[in-house]
Amino acid sequence: MDFKENTFMYALALGVVAFVTLQSVFFIVKSWKHAKELGIEKEKLKNTVVSSILFTVAPAISILATVIVLANALGIVLPWIRLTVIGNLAYETTAAQTAVEAMGGTLTSSISDYQQFSTVTWAMTIGSIAPLIMLPFVCKKLQKKIGSAVNKNESAAKLGDAISAAAFIGIISAFIARAIAGTTSDGAGNAGFMSISVLVVAIVAMVILEAICKKWNLEKLRPFTMPIAMFIGMGAAMLFEAVLPAEIVNFVWR
Repeated sequence: MDFKENTFMYALALGVVAFVTLQSVFFIVKSWKHAKELGIEKEKLKNTVVSSILFTVAPAISILATVIVLANALGIVLPWIRLTVIGNLAYETTAAQTAVEAMGGTLTSSISDYQQFSTVTWAMTIGSIAPLIMLPFVCKKLQKKIGSAVNKNESAAKLGDAISAAAFIGIISAFIARAIAGTTSDGAGNAGFMSISVLVVAIVAMVILEAICKKWNLEKLRPFTMPIAMFIGMGAAMLFEAVLPAEIVNFVWR
């Protein structure tokens, strides 16, 4: 059996999932009891629970998409463990890509080297530990300063949203530019027909979904637009693989 998906890895994953689930149940029960002690109506508590569940659906879809993206190189178990605890698409893929490329590998193919796999695991994990250590000491002050800056007026709030969006776009653009430039000697991580066409399909899908939300004022759909666009891109990749000639599908430039 592949070491990335052996019995030990699955046992580790199930242990992590069980711990996180029990922790969540513990705090739900404690919060419910405390809310009743405060005299909050039961109907309000139910509405809060339902809205919270619905609010987690969109992030959960994004997390599932991230697991699928990373599973090709890392197997299903490690991304499952990582994203059960903490993580997101931007960070996990950045950490994994940076670590594996530093060792001469690529996320476009399955990692079979123990050292590469271990290095990627540590890079993804240690990077997520740092915020957990820093937040108790700096979060309150940082949140206060950021809040005072972006909540001054509507223009400041829009500027804060623009800065956050720019940071995310910058991360994605770095990967796109590196792929287009053709930075890997074997061409495995370089851009080609599949990567560019899937990127275009996902962008078009995202634009269309955003336009639909704006035109019909579908605010409840808006959190789902990026995950849906990602899955449309994945579907396009499978469709192209199935119907197009191999020389087109496998085309990359060096």
